[in-house]
Amino acid sequence: MSKKFDSLDEDHQSFIRDQSIFFVGTADVDGHVNVSPKGMDSFRIADARSVEWLNLTGSGNESAAHVRNTGRMTIMFCSFSERPMILRLYGRASVLHEADAGWNEALANFPHFTGARQVFRLALDLVQTSCGYSVPCFDLIAERRTLTQWADSLGREGIRKYWANKNRLSLDGRSTGIDESLRDFVDE
Repeated sequence: MSKKFDSLDEDHQSFIRDQSIFFVGTADVDGHVNVSPKGMDSFRIADARSVEWLNLTGSGNESAAHVRNTGRMTIMFCSFSERPMILRLYGRASVLHEADAGWNEALANFPHFTGARQVFRLALDLVQTSCGYSVPCFDLIAERRTLTQWADSLGREGIRKYWANKNRLSLDGRSTGIDESLRDFVDE
């Protein structure tokens, strides 16, 4: 039932554009494996062999620490509509932080979010589809506004202070690489 591809074809790209949620999986060489649901207008197809997604500020920052150490990432889309399908994107990821060259150019590909934290780029090694026959059907009611309202209430400087307190280390105590973006906010 599964099929493997070297790159995203037009049908894959159309399927991705139709989805309202995707899941990001990362792992370090040891420690906790992380799977995170993502939504909002935060995913872009760069070309048939690469994608980007905008990571918004949240309670953890596992993906950044894992990618920094191993580069491994899987992104999964699954249909909750009547057309069943699961689409997985496997590859090597890199992470771009606010202090990195190219941040503004990468950020320009997405809508403005006060809580924008990183842009991840995934170079695809493998694209895999599978049936998705057991995935239930759901209807999207609306995007949640809670995260964006919270970030907007803090403002950009408040978000950076939050990173300093909550987003510098993974669950396993590994650096997320965000420190360079925090020069003015880290208490030594």
